[in-house]
Amino acid sequence: MSEPGCIFCHIVAGEAEAFVVASGPTAVAFLDIAPLARGHTLVVPTRHVSDLLDGGAQALQEVASVVEETAHLLVGRLGADGLNLFQSTGAAAGQQVPHFHVHLVPRWRDDGVLRNLVGEPSGAEDLDALHALLLG
Repeated sequence: MSEPGCIFCHIVAGEAEAFVVASGPTAVAFLDIAPLARGHTLVVPTRHVSDLLDGGAQALQEVASVVEETAHLLVGRLGADGLNLFQSTGAAAGQQVPHFHVHLVPRWRDDGVLRNLVGEPSGAEDLDALHALLLG
């Protein structure tokens, strides 16, 4: 199922140009046109799912094998020291295309990409209050 006007649906259908690096029956991986690092790749399900809150569990299963295949490709061929995998849901999180996708970003030591992945430690009181809010 595709969504009219969705660029990722057009890429999956072969109607829009993309640099596809891997694909399977339920997912396609292609190079990001605005990469955070050399080799930054997006993996999308072949069916339209808008984000993690709209059928994301199934979409994660659908992309999983192509994510793993692409991770091996990126690290192996580019000689990356590591890899970040992330998914953004909603504009506030940086999602620009409303079609579920996973980012794979190859990483090299001291590359300066995504430097702030570790926040400031939280105190026990803050964590307790947050825990109560989430589960209470």
